[in-house]
Amino acid sequence: MRGYLLLCKSVFISDIHLGTNDCQAEKLLEFIKELECENLFLVGDIIDGWELRRSFRWKQSHTDVLQKLLRKARKGTNVYYILGNHDDFLVNFLPITMGERLSVHREISYKGVNGKEYLVTHGDMFDAVTMTKKWLALIGDKSYLFLLKLNRPLNFCRRKLGLNHWSLSKYMKKNVKKAVSYICDYEQVLSEYAKSKKADGVICGHIHEAEIKQIGHIEYLNCGDWVESCTAIIEWLDGTFEVYDANS
Repeated sequence: MRGYLLLCKSVFISDIHLGTNDCQAEKLLEFIKELECENLFLVGDIIDGWELRRSFRWKQSHTDVLQKLLRKARKGTNVYYILGNHDDFLVNFLPITMGERLSVHREISYKGVNGKEYLVTHGDMFDAVTMTKKWLALIGDKSYLFLLKLNRPLNFCRRKLGLNHWSLSKYMKKNVKKAVSYICDYEQVLSEYAKSKKADGVICGHIHEAEIKQIGHIEYLNCGDWVESCTAIIEWLDGTFEVYDANS
């Protein structure tokens, strides 16, 4: 924990996956405690309904995260929960409003300090596997969980040797040709969708790959995740956006 407040306009967090063994809830709690912001966007896959259906792995720290988010809303932060594919069990209840400061959406438009319009969406609707072959998406999800399990003993040994955390799944995503192609296709399609919505940019999650870059005329911002990367997108008071990395 850095021990000082992060004063900013808005914060965007995605892919927390509460209810899974590998959710970094403690690190997220430290980050939320440091935040002083007007808007907090939860950009999908906050609660992992898929994993909870398979086995119940809810920890006290996961409850603490939800309580902290609710407390933020009570104290004046606007909290927007955008649904993803892992928390799609809530989609039939949309739109949901809880009090004046907490609401649940499928996607939402946000006007930044810089005057630009941003589409905020999880992005799973642009994943052909997720939308048209859910059985294949579940197999992919299980493969990802298997890689995370391999990461645990590997990083235990690395810590003993004084080495930094290393992610096997992130390494494979960056180096396996099909995975690289999939990420590029995802970014391109999502940017085209934002353009069709007359937006200047898109803020998303889903692929667990934090990044800010320009794709044509569209500013693309991905929040990353709180399973491995522990990243978020911060909009500072001057209107600039930055990837925040809790591991650095």
